[in-house]
Amino acid sequence: MKIEMKGINKSFGSNQVLKDAGFVLENGEVHALMGENGAGKSTLMKILTGVYTRDAGTVTVDGRDVVYKSPQEAEKAGIVFIYQELNVLFDLTVEENLFMGKEITKKFGICDKKAMRKKAQEAMDKMGVKIPINAVMSELSVGQQQMVEICKAIMVDAKVLIMDEPTAALTQSETEGLFKLIKSLRKKGVSIVYISHRMEEIFELCDRITILRDGTYVGTEKIKDVNMDDIVRMMIGREIGERFPARDVKIGKEMLRVEGLTKGKTFKDVNFSVNSGEVLGVSGLMGAGRTEIMHAIFGNLPFESGKIFIEGKEVRIKNAREAISAGIGFITEDRKTEGLLLEKSIAENIELANLGKVSSKSVLSKKKGSELVKKGIEEFHIKCFGPDHECNNLSGGNQQKVVFAKWVYTDPKVLIMDEPTRGVDIGAKKEIYSVINDLAAKGVAIILVSSELPEVLGMSDRIMVVHEGKVTGIIDAAEADQEKVMTLATGGTL
Repeated sequence: MKIEMKGINKSFGSNQVLKDAGFVLENGEVHALMGENGAGKSTLMKILTGVYTRDAGTVTVDGRDVVYKSPQEAEKAGIVFIYQELNVLFDLTVEENLFMGKEITKKFGICDKKAMRKKAQEAMDKMGVKIPINAVMSELSVGQQQMVEICKAIMVDAKVLIMDEPTAALTQSETEGLFKLIKSLRKKGVSIVYISHRMEEIFELCDRITILRDGTYVGTEKIKDVNMDDIVRMMIGREIGERFPARDVKIGKEMLRVEGLTKGKTFKDVNFSVNSGEVLGVSGLMGAGRTEIMHAIFGNLPFESGKIFIEGKEVRIKNAREAISAGIGFITEDRKTEGLLLEKSIAENIELANLGKVSSKSVLSKKKGSELVKKGIEEFHIKCFGPDHECNNLSGGNQQKVVFAKWVYTDPKVLIMDEPTRGVDIGAKKEIYSVINDLAAKGVAIILVSSELPEVLGMSDRIMVVHEGKVTGIIDAAEADQEKVMTLATGGTL
């Protein structure tokens, strides 16, 4: 299937998000679509699949003009969009999610559960996914939920798959399985639109790349004809310099110490510390228990035994409010459900986490709130219409910047960051890395949990590796490399 989009314009009110944007997808190719957060990538694909209507421009499929009025209509034509924001029903099982609205029925409309179970298991096996099809979605990790979404798309025998940040929540082995599947689909003539900020994946997987900048088409190139610097220059219109900014930070006294933290089979006898001005990277495969350990420290997950110390003093934290009072901040991996109130404005999200700063004698101060929010928008370069901009209408990278502003202004002694750069572009990543360095320079102890090994290696002073709920090693970043970290992450020893 060949798709051609020309001269696409789209505005939301007075804000024009696409201006003369375009895109050409050839039959049986993996085509990268890149640009900074807010460049219009997802909007362009939503116009293709009938989520939005275009203001101007043309869309042709195999030479025929088309206007899909809904995603369902696009799907019937063979075009499926796998969204970055998961479209799952958490209270239902994997099998029920896979067949929602597409149930296999017998006579009189009765669901053929046996047939559905068989087809669901076949899809899972094809993807190499080991998830029980009777598991409830809410019990799965974000990465497992993402794999279910991909399986759902594969089951409809699509001719075109649009994947928006498909590996953002996947482990290395899951990513390798997805790549294998994509390459297999390409051989069968399926076309893939691959939206990702992970440069390494683009060069490994894609045939061509199209760049958007500020909603406008910049150009299309064959992957073999460009390098990372070329792509960055096209994306942001300038050189970006070193990928990870240099750090010159004085590491001070111990800020957080964890002793013997244990919760059943989830994690056991976890011991580590992090000092003022230090970035402690935390690595491990998905399901290793990294996130659960952090939630336990923050009071979101009860643990059976163990102790937590802040500046040498034992603290007993039963909930998030007590964690914040103790000086701990937590940027969670799931900004959509845990990090932000999406239906609320930028101002409301920042102010809610900083009520002490924006109130006087328990009365909210409009002036103080306005000053703090304005400062956040400026310091974190949040692209928006203003403080009242609803977070749901921000790009993923700008949503993450709001989360950062919200927590940084609480003045934490310890700041836990779980996948802080997931789904953000290379320019926004550089800004986040600079924020991390600035916080460390101010004496904040940083815990950086990340599935991106280059990020952990490039930003950390020490790296703690977790395997099946246990700390298998803590190594100095200067002595670490990908091989050593992966050895520890898979249960090996150095």
